[in-house]
Amino acid sequence: MIKHILIAATLALSLPAMAASNAPWGSAKVIDITYSKQKVVYDTAVKTVEALTSVMDRASYLSAINGADPFDNKIVIVMHGDEIDFFAIKNYSKYKELMTRAQSLTVGGIIEFRMCKIAAESHGHQPKDIHGFVHMVPMGDAEIVRLQDEGYGYMR
Repeated sequence: MIKHILIAATLALSLPAMAASNAPWGSAKVIDITYSKQKVVYDTAVKTVEALTSVMDRASYLSAINGADPFDNKIVIVMHGDEIDFFAIKNYSKYKELMTRAQSLTVGGIIEFRMCKIAAESHGHQPKDIHGFVHMVPMGDAEIVRLQDEGYGYMR
């Protein structure tokens, strides 16, 4: 009985301190992990420049933390949504900064943009209408499945 009273008293005394704190569990612990040899496919169907920029930022950062070695990692961004119009040659002046960034990500051979031909056609574009750093695939969904079969991790 005395043991239960002591436990209750200890808890009662610590509750006000915990309630007054905004961090009753302390702070997050950092786990030191080294990443390498990752293959990733981003399933991309976005509507805004900001959303596509976010995908490109994530892909670029993933490449960097993997050592940016084209022999050890590969990142494929498969596009099959409204972002297709950003890659149309006729829209270059409107999306020049975005396209310059996208093309620059492909230079090292780690990040690649692949576009669904069916989706491009539904947006009124043929392969000749899309910037040359983009690779056209027959179907985005099938490409994502194929890449997963090859060991690529899926990211949305």
